[in-house]
Amino acid sequence: MPIDDLQQSAQKIAGFLNTLNKLGGMRLKYRISASDGASEGEGAAPRQISVELAGPDVPLVIQHNGELLRALETLAAQMLRLDHHEHHMVSFDAGNFKALRAEELRLSAEAAAEKVRQTGVPYSFPPMNSRERRMLHMVCRTLPGVETASVGEGANRFLVVYPEGKTDLPVAPAFKPRGFGRR
Repeated sequence: MPIDDLQQSAQKIAGFLNTLNKLGGMRLKYRISASDGASEGEGAAPRQISVELAGPDVPLVIQHNGELLRALETLAAQMLRLDHHEHHMVSFDAGNFKALRAEELRLSAEAAAEKVRQTGVPYSFPPMNSRERRMLHMVCRTLPGVETASVGEGANRFLVVYPEGKTDLPVAPAFKPRGFGRR
């Protein structure tokens, strides 16, 4: 269900972050902003909430490729009872991590596409979350001579860049599958 009351939703997120700081021992400041698509006319974007984190614990939040940042987003979306396809309506960022990561992914996609065009061999990215795979798909869509596909399941899902028209080529993951068992 979409976000109906932006102010109430922002207050819920603020309460969650206050509790995280108090009980979790975190030292995070936050700024919550909301955009109401209604002011933009017909066909407007849905209501969205953005949370910018700052403070001494930002490095903790963005380490390991922003895992904790994404976890906070997921928890906030679940607190607001958003469907899984509406999770994009709540966005957390810290230290401009998302913009920097988007640029990193764009450059990686361009380099992979160039390698695939030169060699004719598919390129496999390591497993990543659906948002990052989508970013790679979108960048590669604008690049000539390549196609992309997501392969694998769950935490082992990864993106492959193929030469255009050759998505039937065999591909091996460029990583060890994550899972239970011995390491």
